[in-house]
Amino acid sequence: MHRCDEGVLAIDDQSDPVTIVLGLKEVRKAAHNWKLFQSGAKPGRIVVPSEVAIRDIRQIPFEVDPPAHKGFRTLLEPWFKRPLEDSYQARLNSIVSDMLDSLLTNSNTYTEAVNEIALVVQSQALTTLLNVPFAEAATWISWGTHVFRSDDNPLDAGKANVLYDYLDKQIAKAKQVPGKDIYSQLLAAEVEGKALTDEEIKGIMVLTFAGGRDTVINALTNTLAYFSENKDDLALLRTQPELVNNAVEELIRYFSPLTHMGRVATADGEVNGHQVENDTRISLCWASANRDENVFENPNLVDLTRKTNPHVAFGFGIHNCLGATHARALLRIWILQLTQRVSAIEVGQYEENIEIWGDVKRKVGFHSLNVRLHKL
Repeated sequence: MHRCDEGVLAIDDQSDPVTIVLGLKEVRKAAHNWKLFQSGAKPGRIVVPSEVAIRDIRQIPFEVDPPAHKGFRTLLEPWFKRPLEDSYQARLNSIVSDMLDSLLTNSNTYTEAVNEIALVVQSQALTTLLNVPFAEAATWISWGTHVFRSDDNPLDAGKANVLYDYLDKQIAKAKQVPGKDIYSQLLAAEVEGKALTDEEIKGIMVLTFAGGRDTVINALTNTLAYFSENKDDLALLRTQPELVNNAVEELIRYFSPLTHMGRVATADGEVNGHQVENDTRISLCWASANRDENVFENPNLVDLTRKTNPHVAFGFGIHNCLGATHARALLRIWILQLTQRVSAIEVGQYEENIEIWGDVKRKVGFHSLNVRLHKL
């Protein structure tokens, strides 16, 4: 076990070596040290695997360091806290309810959960976050589960251009007819007394589309798979719905939909006693940190009653995930409705999505997962 033995894992990512930091304490410490380990490197480089070859737009505020980071974060936080509002949650409830209506009506046939359930729910929920017409979800669904990476070629920049062209059109439309959507809000906003450029708005929107796509899809499908094998936990939450917030945090910890995120060293330094050279990359491995046996009792087991849960599935420090409030709200509603309406989840054929880094393999989610849901 690398986490116990060395505390780091050395990997190669497209001929750019990365030191993966594994323990929770060390991950948090490195994430906090933004002066040594920067996010504002070349656009795409802090992502693991690197996106340098497929994009040159800086994702904001994700790839911006202080002091500039604070202005963007201050601007965006109120918008991304809207999922706490009752009206917002009512829209999410309606989206989830409609999906379950369809699935429970057709409980005699299997439905492919990644593309026909999770991608659909994620895209429809995103219309609420962006405050755009519900019909926009159909376009996003047509892109598939990845926004930047083609399924057959992860270095194909053509896929990213589809998103860029789409954003150009949405920004142009908002300039002509301003509304209450996120594009119009950003066009009317200022950071440190300056209006945002189109490039900055695109950087914010690229992050919004990319950051909450695979992660939410993985969270929804992994939850279906988990409850298919753990009916007692489904029943527990049915009788004790007050545990749903615990369940959300525990399932997020256990599955860690985003494995890791990189940083670039601004000088020679060290992580967990290992030397890191200037301009080399480290990776903050959220997934490993969330299974740290020095912090979590029985870390490889799901415990929906776990009380102490300092997981870092949404990141840590100044770059903690802006979309976490939205993701938590959606997953909470998803789990509550499953417990209230579904007696059992049956899994048919499936193909797991396995990440491989060196000699370490990690199940992220599924490429495909066929399910049948049965009424309560």
